[in-house]
Amino acid sequence: MAIGVWISLFAYFALMIAIGFYAMRKSTSTSEDYMLGGRQLSPQVAALSAGASDMSGWLLLGLPGAMFVSGLGSAWIGIGLLVGAFFNWTLVAPRLREQTLHYNDAITIPEFLGNRFPTQAIPLRTVSAIVIVVFFAVYTASGLVAGGKLFESAFAGIFNFGGLSDYSAGVIITLGVVLAYTVVGGFLAVSMTDFVQGCIMMLALIVMPAVVLFGEGGGGFSQASQTLREVDPTLLSWTEGLTIVGWLSAVTWGLGYFGQPHIIVRFMAIRSQKDVPIARNIGMSWMLISLIGAVSLGIFGRAYAVRNGMNVEDPETIFIILADLLFHPLVTGFLFAALLAAIMSTISSQLLVSSSSLTEDFYRLFLRKEAKEKEIVAVGRLCVVAVGLVAIVIASDPNSKVLGLVSNAWAGFGAAFGPLIILSLMWPRTNGAGALAGMVVGAVTVMLWISLGWNASFMGGPGVYEIIPGFIAAFIAILVVSSVTADAGEYQQITR
Repeated sequence: MAIGVWISLFAYFALMIAIGFYAMRKSTSTSEDYMLGGRQLSPQVAALSAGASDMSGWLLLGLPGAMFVSGLGSAWIGIGLLVGAFFNWTLVAPRLREQTLHYNDAITIPEFLGNRFPTQAIPLRTVSAIVIVVFFAVYTASGLVAGGKLFESAFAGIFNFGGLSDYSAGVIITLGVVLAYTVVGGFLAVSMTDFVQGCIMMLALIVMPAVVLFGEGGGGFSQASQTLREVDPTLLSWTEGLTIVGWLSAVTWGLGYFGQPHIIVRFMAIRSQKDVPIARNIGMSWMLISLIGAVSLGIFGRAYAVRNGMNVEDPETIFIILADLLFHPLVTGFLFAALLAAIMSTISSQLLVSSSSLTEDFYRLFLRKEAKEKEIVAVGRLCVVAVGLVAIVIASDPNSKVLGLVSNAWAGFGAAFGPLIILSLMWPRTNGAGALAGMVVGAVTVMLWISLGWNASFMGGPGVYEIIPGFIAAFIAILVVSSVTADAGEYQQITR
């Protein structure tokens, strides 16, 4: 591996760690500082932080891989996400920013739910914290798998010593750098690094498809289109070969946005409610450009591979292969840094949210109610490390598919929290019993759907994405249980 690649990567790692130490000096003195950045994120940082922590390694690995295999039919996932993100910024962001302050300055989602529904505060905080830690362990593992795949593909043979594989080294190094700046700098470090990482990701997704199309061996748009038609005409069709169920399973990814704690916590941390529209416009623009780049990379990368006789064994590594093949080592290192940025921005956010729930909704709630702020921050740092170690165990299988792990965790959060967040913010009659029922029903439905294999094949036909039954079941559970167990005290609390 050329020295230029290592120079770029070491520069990137050093920058991330430097930001972590800067944030430590600025915003880690209290639990609100460490876990929410003191609610002082600018709209620019909030927007790109939400976007970068959302997209993860699937934006540069999973989505291009799906496009490489299936063509434009897989782009419906991106369209669904774009629509879901817009409504999340429009409906949830301003209300959540205002109501988390109103309900005793809640700094975690479980704490907000407990304060919002005091009659079920303990069960709600406990169950929601369990859901967050369990699903985030899986979600974090998907990022580590992506990091392992990068090192396995790009640095083959370099780390094969003492029984350590390239894949395992990638997992360990990825987590190690993330822990370095997350443990030290907390939420502010995560958000600031997300901003930088979001810029790097977007630039990479502009440069890479352009070079693949118009660089040497690319042939331009018309040649690429002709090649794809010769391989399989359905690759350029949005609908051919796509069933209604398949289309629904793709676009309903957008439903997951309403229940992703690592994304909506940015809404809680933004500087003021007035900044939300600015952040929304910045975030949606970033997302649109990035998704177009990822879709273009996957489908035109397929054309490039065919035209140049390339054998791509794992479609999810097309970004890595092309970055190594087409660019100067210094640029290749920058592109690898973009992939690591996508991976690490999500991992750091997930680790911090998991740590916050363990600290605030278990440790402070059950073990040390009178714990000092310094103690809570210290425990939070230990919890970041603990969740990371669990994720390493889950990510130990190098054959894991990034998109598959992400889809399971995304559905779990979307079903468990999505309907509850929407209704708790917008339907005054939602009460504690309904909230608890919806959360449990949503999470259990998703897990059962996956365990029964109905996301792969349902009633002899194509699989149905587990977020669809989970989201619907949770929504109905909240409406029905809240209606038949109306709690006047909670209703008055939100409507006065």
